[in-house]
Amino acid sequence: MPVRNAIVQAAIGLHARPAALFVRAVHDTGLPVTISKDGRPGVDARSLLEVMTEDFHFGCMVELAVSPDAVPDRYSPDDVEKALDGLRALLESARSR
Repeated sequence: MPVRNAIVQAAIGLHARPAALFVRAVHDTGLPVTISKDGRPGVDARSLLEVMTEDFHFGCMVELAVSPDAVPDRYSPDDVEKALDGLRALLESARSR
């Protein structure tokens, strides 16, 4: 399963605007990405409500994952890896603040 770890850099965590930017970026990938922390089951990163209710606060380590079984046929493994790299970069950049 393709996975990336990231540290949330938004000062307010993934709430309100940073969460909306992240969820929009996930939608733009077209992939079924999950986000989790502390070994808990992942939530659908395409759902603003699920992302906001998980308390992904500033400085927490999150895991982004895509189940290979859920990847649409039009995506290559490289496409999935690049999408996860981009999402990780967003969470760790000033854009998510």
